[in-house]
Amino acid sequence: MLLLALATALAPATALAQFNGNTGNDLLSDEGADVQRVNDNNRSSAAAAANGTALPGGVTQLRQPMRNTSGASRGDQPEDRSAHPVERPYEPGEFERYVQQQASAMQQVEQPVQGQDDTAHPPAAPRAIRRFGANLVTDDAQVGPTQDPLPVVPGDYIVRPGDEIDLVIWGTVEADLQLRVDRAGRISVPRVGTINVAGLRNADLADEITRRVGQTFRNFRLSVSLGQVRAIRVYVAGYVQHPGSINVSGLSSILHALMRAGGPSAAGSFRDIHLRRQGKEIAVFDLYDLLLKGNRDTDQPVQPDDVLFVGPIGTQVAVLGSVNQPAIYELKPGETLDDVLRMAGGFTAVADRSRVAIERLADRATGKVTELGLPEHQRDTMATGDLVRAFSAVAAALPQVRQNEHVRIEGEVAHPGDYILPPGSRIADALRAAGGMTAAAYPFGTDFRRESVRRVQQVNYDQALRSFETDMAKSQANQRATSAEELNSQASSAQSNARLLERLRQIKPTGRVVLQLPPDAATLPDLPLEDGDTLSIPQRGSSVGIFGSVFNTGSFVYESGHTTQQYLALAGGPTRSADKGSIFMIRANGSVISAQQGSSFWHAGNKFSSATVEPGDTIFVPEELNKSTFVQNAKDWTQILYQFGLGLAGIHALGL
Repeated sequence: MLLLALATALAPATALAQFNGNTGNDLLSDEGADVQRVNDNNRSSAAAAANGTALPGGVTQLRQPMRNTSGASRGDQPEDRSAHPVERPYEPGEFERYVQQQASAMQQVEQPVQGQDDTAHPPAAPRAIRRFGANLVTDDAQVGPTQDPLPVVPGDYIVRPGDEIDLVIWGTVEADLQLRVDRAGRISVPRVGTINVAGLRNADLADEITRRVGQTFRNFRLSVSLGQVRAIRVYVAGYVQHPGSINVSGLSSILHALMRAGGPSAAGSFRDIHLRRQGKEIAVFDLYDLLLKGNRDTDQPVQPDDVLFVGPIGTQVAVLGSVNQPAIYELKPGETLDDVLRMAGGFTAVADRSRVAIERLADRATGKVTELGLPEHQRDTMATGDLVRAFSAVAAALPQVRQNEHVRIEGEVAHPGDYILPPGSRIADALRAAGGMTAAAYPFGTDFRRESVRRVQQVNYDQALRSFETDMAKSQANQRATSAEELNSQASSAQSNARLLERLRQIKPTGRVVLQLPPDAATLPDLPLEDGDTLSIPQRGSSVGIFGSVFNTGSFVYESGHTTQQYLALAGGPTRSADKGSIFMIRANGSVISAQQGSSFWHAGNKFSSATVEPGDTIFVPEELNKSTFVQNAKDWTQILYQFGLGLAGIHALGL
């Protein structure tokens, strides 16, 4: 053993050290600091020594020096992993809340008109309008307080007391050491001694350690890197969410410290952030440089005991409407309308770039809104509280005479499909675009539907339903029962009326427009088209439908010249419970004639029974209703249904 120690002392050039120190991430832990970390194949031959251990082959193994745990009590500890400001929810300022109300109101105005049956696309939720930059510094998804803000220590980082240095040596010397910089700025390398490293740049650290190790060993190479860096304390003051002292990583910059303090408050500036050190101003950080230009030149690293001061917020201007980034922006003195529009990302692709509207704080009480033409007013200065609205060039509907017509043509045409026609197009233009009608077309039965008509029908139909419901309630309230039989009858009638009302609510208007054509018409009326029109031309039918209270319901072969009376005879005629005075016929073109109309069909003198039936017509015989019920005294709902273009499906839905 004595010879081995003597050989080690006399042959430093062939010494080899290898050590595996504390690999834990917790810098406060000293557990295992004096435990040798060597490969399993070397542990059996390793012997403990104060500074090194000789291994077979003349290799010297250096041991990790024992940690000086007293440094932790003197303030050399890293960042406290448990202490960080309590998160508070984002609290918008007064102006921010006002702008959000205006944005919600604007969205409701711009929401397209929807029918009552249009539930597939509910109105979108109002978009949150916040201060520009608030998402970066106030969102919960921040870098945690225990994480280094940079994955790699930059070369210009200045080594400080409390930092940890990872030193690996190989070649004729092997070592794997984790060395803490003490308060004197030194690290201690076994067999080498202390090395002053505090104040060195990270890029110069390897050269200095190589120089010192080379004074003791030869024929080696080494790698030096910074592990955990010591936390530093900085002070955050001014208009910030969590003012006071905070601990941050030694790699932190102004932005990291600002995020750690919760960001500027609602009254704090995003563009007037000062870094002060020992009474001198080091930098003024403008967060907009980073957000708008990607420039972090003024985002300087912080050092121990630095002061970060957030100034009061400057001029606030809101930008809404057709811009790429609606938000509330903070302006510096001298910045103009053009500057704030650039901050908002400019106009959207469909924006009206010729004008904007400005609602100024001074005019808010009167509701005055000023419209500014562009570009002549783009250099106008802005005042705090201004609200700029950018218009959409496509949100408002153009006059009908200037709109392209998107129409659908179906059925018996050469080329059915959707067509975009120029403004002012008519039905004849649509038929030409579709290649004209085929030889089998039946113009009299054409189903022409219009969206604007459907909306009007829906409004009127809803009003009629409300009137019916009101009349029904009044009638039931005025009814008096003198016997149990009458009471049961009234209850049954009320239930029937309630079921009828529910069925009526389920029926929706179609928007069909009846084309006034003779049955033998060969062309369609040349009406002007509207956007969304649908033209469906059927094939000439070969049957006539008979439904309702007849002995044999169904479809019957069309016979030219046959009348309603003849077709009713084919169906066996009305039953005993049929209401013969209310029989009606639905023509193929959507019009309705009934027995109550007497002689008012196409030609004077014709009665309903002698009316000529055409292909595709449908005869309906309703059931006789109880004369004492309210339904009999209510409006003729069959007539109402056809006035609103509800068709035969509406009659079937009522179960009549």
